[in-house]
Parts: sequence; structure tokens; C-alpha cells
Amino acid sequence: MQLVHAARELILSGRKVCLCIGFFDGAHLGHQQIIRQTLSDARRYDAVALVVTFDHHPMSVVAPERTPPLLYSLPQRLRAIESLGADALLLTHFDTAFSRQTGEEFIRGLQGDLGRIQSICVGSDFSFGHKRSGNVPMLVELGRQLNFTVHGLTAVCLGGEIVSSTRIREAIRAGAFDLASEMLGRAYALNGEVIHGDKLGTKIGFPTANINTEGLVLPPNGVYTVQAYVAGKRQNGVMNIGLRPSVQNPTPKVRAELHLLDFDEDIYGQEIEVIFKHKLRDEQKFPSLEALKTQIKADVAEARRHF
Repeated sequence: MQLVHAARELILSGRKVCLCIGFFDGAHLGHQQIIRQTLSDARRYDAVALVVTFDHHPMSVVAPERTPPLLYSLPQRLRAIESLGADALLLTHFDTAFSRQTGEEFIRGLQGDLGRIQSICVGSDFSFGHKRSGNVPMLVELGRQLNFTVHGLTAVCLGGEIVSSTRIREAIRAGAFDLASEMLGRAYALNGEVIHGDKLGTKIGFPTANINTEGLVLPPNGVYTVQAYVAGKRQNGVMNIGLRPSVQNPTPKVRAELHLLDFDEDIYGQEIEVIFKHKLRDEQKFPSLEALKTQIKADVAEARRHF
């Protein structure tokens, strides 16, 4: 998949473009329908299948206080989109200046940079541009002027309810990983970079990889058996998500700490992906670090039995 940050960077070799537009958080079943329609159009017209998305959630710029926690980190989202077979992805930088463009200005700009747009595919309720000026009726009218077709696809339903990023977030917060995975069309996974912590795990004999989950939705606090992927290799592990109530901290914040079984490598700065398998217990406070160490030892033993 060709990844570009400006439409004029695309190598088109004179071909038309079939594109879809969206943030595509999670690249879930509804998003997949939109991307696959774009692929179908591209095959029909011998065109380039282009996914247009954004590096930041639009709400983080226009209304930061209403920005939802994300299902996927940016690298994870890009990989999920690439796996669907798109020829190219335009990763647009979303900032204040960009947010002031109207929907029509954005599409006309794409047309100017790309040349011939054959089709545009979006969700039926999708809106974009300054003051949400871009929507399916606007695209249809613009398509008449610029000679492209428009698909406004209705939402996908599962279990009688619409599949959406919001519904998937709710499932993850409830620990309903199977339901989240069904809606995603793949196993739910938490993805982030391994960052430095306070080395407490190492001090008590159970070193942990601290994962940067800033801005991401998290499962309920507790201890889980997990399968983690480090540099493409699968490792079994135990993950704790929570506030670490046994450690004194006047301003605690939720952490995601992963202990990999039978693993002793330096992975700081590496990206890691974690799939949740089984919840061992809720988070709890222990009277001492020694008591915490004893419980962690029991958690690891229980995890080994599960694996």
C-alpha cells in the first residue's frame, strides 16, 4: 500500500481514482464495507483504490473536550486498513487550518490534485468539513458537476444493533472482548509503544513492559492472561490494568503493565500488540509489596495453567 501525506504525491500513472473518506477508528465491519466498495469500484474501472483518512481525530482539534478514546493507535489503524487491500492511503494532517475548509473545498482540492475521481464512498451519515458542511447530498451534487459517482452506504448491523466505534468502545469497557472482536472483524488488541516505568516489577522479581495507552480506550481494571506480539513473535503474558492501589502515589493514573512469560529482552521503544484471553481477577490493594509479590506469583502460575 502506497502511503502519502499529500494527494499530489500519489503515483497514479494516468489512472482514475476511486476513494473513500473517514477516520476509520478500528477499521470495523462498517468501515470494511465502505473500503471494499471502493476496491470493487477500482477493479471495475481499472482505477486506484484510495483510502483518505486523518492523523488525528477531528474532535481533538475542533472540540478537544469531546474527543472519544480511540480503539486503535495510528500504526494499528493503518495496518488494519492495509490488510483490506487498498492500493494507497492518503494520511491527511488534521489541524485548525484544515478544519476551516468546507466539505466542498476539500473535495475540489482532491479533484485538483488527483485528476479524475471516478467514485467516492462514505457512510450514509458521514459528515465532514467546516461546520459539517460536507455530507452525502453535497457529494451527490458535486458529483454531478465533477462527473463522479457517490456511494452513501448504510450501517452494518450485528445482533440487531448498528456496528460503530462507540458501540465497540462500550464493549471493551465492559470486558466483552468477543463482542468487540465480532464487530471489528478481527481479535480486539491493545496496541502501544513500550515506555519506561518505575522499575517496580523488576524490583519484586516480575519485570513488566509499560505500554503507552494515552488516548486509547481500555478494558476494565484487573489482571488478564494475554497473548502479546513483539516484533511479529507471539509471547504469552500477564497484564495488569489499573491504578496500582498497593503503591503509594498521590496522583495515580491507569497503567497497562505487561509481564511476558519466559522472556528477557530489551523492548523499550518497540510497538507491542496485546490480545486479551482471560480475566484472572479484579484489581485489589495489598498490605505490603511482599503480599503483592506473592499474589503476582500466584497470578503467573494460574496464567501458565491457562496457556
